[in-house]
Amino acid sequence: MRALCWHGKGDIRCDTVQDPSIESDDDIIIKVTACAICGSDLHLMNGYMPTMESGDVLGHETMGDVVETGKAHTKFKVGDRVVVPFNLSCGECYFCQKGLFSLCDRSNRNADQAIKVMGHSPAGLFGYSHMTGGYWGGQAEYLRVPFASVGPIKVPDGLADSEVLFLSDIFPTGYMAAENAGIEQGDTVAIWGCGPVGQFAIKSAWMLGAGRVIAIDQVPERLELARTEGKAETIDFSQAKVYDALMEMTGGRGPDRCIDCVGTESDATASWDAMLDKAKAAMFVGTDRPHVLREAIFSCRKGGTISIPGVYVGFLDHIPFGAAMNKGLTFRMGQTHTQRYMEPLLDMIERNEIRPSFVITHSATLEEGPELYRKFRDKEDGCIKVVMRPHGA
Repeated sequence: MRALCWHGKGDIRCDTVQDPSIESDDDIIIKVTACAICGSDLHLMNGYMPTMESGDVLGHETMGDVVETGKAHTKFKVGDRVVVPFNLSCGECYFCQKGLFSLCDRSNRNADQAIKVMGHSPAGLFGYSHMTGGYWGGQAEYLRVPFASVGPIKVPDGLADSEVLFLSDIFPTGYMAAENAGIEQGDTVAIWGCGPVGQFAIKSAWMLGAGRVIAIDQVPERLELARTEGKAETIDFSQAKVYDALMEMTGGRGPDRCIDCVGTESDATASWDAMLDKAKAAMFVGTDRPHVLREAIFSCRKGGTISIPGVYVGFLDHIPFGAAMNKGLTFRMGQTHTQRYMEPLLDMIERNEIRPSFVITHSATLEEGPELYRKFRDKEDGCIKVVMRPHGA
């Protein structure tokens, strides 16, 4: 089959690789009808995630038609159209039973690697390094889905792939980010990053009762989408100092809730600290670039909440923890418990409360994928969200 594969920093190729096969009784194999490039994939492309190996198949936003099932699998049958969550969960361990699916104790088959650097292991992830299981991802013609009785959902007839694909990751991620922020009726919510997750966080903040939503970015098309589709007020950080702008907009109090949808690769032109972070990473004396997190801590009102869906991978320097403690801030963060949200958010789509396809700017084949990875990374050609169809339209 054809698949997008990682071959080193900045080196994504469309290769021919071995077709997947059933390995466990609860596996299914899907023929991928749609898959997407996620902002988190850029961390792999840019070399920030350790334990990648040349030839690893990328991708964790995937859906398709079931073409084969394991001998013990009964949830789906051949021909069913399903959306697959980006994380793998057994459904039986302590954490899955508590609905903390991204913390599954059984799905990371390389848990020992994660324990060495994190103390405990998160769930296994599709296409996201050997530290999270080494599972091949779904930017491919076919995908093996382990633990298929837990997580994947069947898509009702009449809904286009473009409307349900993002249940695999970015819609639940944006929604959980807003939920983690603890939004109360009428709150002012500031959201850093107007990429796809940020756009869904904006939509979700309104759903959960926000009175104002302020979106922060510097890319014109992302800010425009936040204004038009998200009905948000915006700050262009290339034109204004974010802290000063937020204080002016909130009468000096600061936003009630702050959401960091950027994560490890905040823009290096933003400020001196972001440029220093990038220099440290280039010299291998630092990992993440947490400028946004620092800014959110300073900007958030006293007693407020900071929600962090943005991915961080290592050790963060110069975090103003004293400010966070003395301001009485609450932090909530983590990989999304995708399986918890897929059915409720599917119901919203069916009721026409949201049209997730609004973020799509580019449709492509797998062969076009490497170039679109570059355009997405470099923010060229108005590229906000790429959807690929491995078998054609």
